Amino acid sequence: MGIRYKLVPRQDFHKGALEGAKLYYPQMLNNGNISFDELCDSIAQETALSSADVKGVMDRLARISSIHLKAGRSLNLGELGSLRVALCSDGAPNPEDYDASTMMRPLKIVFTPGKLLTDIRKKATFDRITIKPNEEGG
Repeated sequence: MGIRYKLVPRQDFHKGALEGAKLYYPQMLNNGNISFDELCDSIAQETALSSADVKGVMDRLARISSIHLKAGRSLNLGELGSLRVALCSDGAPNPEDYDASTMMRPLKIVFTPGKLLTDIRKKATFDRITIKPNEEGG
């Protein structure tokens, strides 16, 4: 099964487009959610760990990641990818005018997918779903 999508009309904002002109764009349809417990159970089934062990590791991963990201370190998560923080700030006309307490915005956490996940982009297939007008609402 591929990634499911439907086509939705959106206003055409291209230069020279007629007033009211529309273009159709794909909108992904969620194919379900995997709960944390389901994820841990799936990992446990493919390893020698119990589901409780996996949950413990995932809990520690979040805690330890937080500690290292707050210290400005990047995290290499193997084939999953990497995490790092990125600064966001307003600029100052000169260094003397820069005040981090008022100009710095909250950090962004940047995830960069590893090879295993980036390969998905190349290998993904897509299934167009046509939704009848009376099915649109729910």
